[in-house]
Amino acid sequence: MKPCTAEIEKIMAERFGQDTVIALATVENELPYVRYVNAYYEKGAFYIITHALSNKMRQMQHHTMVAIAGEWFTAHGKAVNLGYFRKKENQQLAEKLKNVFAEWIDNGHNDFEDENTIILCVELTDGVLFSHGERYVL
Repeated sequence: MKPCTAEIEKIMAERFGQDTVIALATVENELPYVRYVNAYYEKGAFYIITHALSNKMRQMQHHTMVAIAGEWFTAHGKAVNLGYFRKKENQQLAEKLKNVFAEWIDNGHNDFEDENTIILCVELTDGVLFSHGERYVL
């Protein structure tokens, strides 16, 4: 994806630069699967905490292209498993996600001792954003 304009980046950051529920779609055996996930947007990508052995991650091993949808926004992206949440290379991002997802991150749903607790990155490849009557193409 080409870099977003400052205007598009501003709208994306305002709308999705915090804990946001988006729809994430994957494909398996030519069938689409969609689920809601908590995500955080920053500089052309969405970040999601998930489990490496989940159905969505298994499906993304075979088809790395996914689709997402949020508030007046649809896009495609490439799914990238960034690995274990507590991996040294993820330390800075993990701290940011802890703050973004502070409302629920320690509610018992996540096991940060489990190396299968990972960060999923969806790098946007294209998309359409609507804001105040304007249509923006990413």
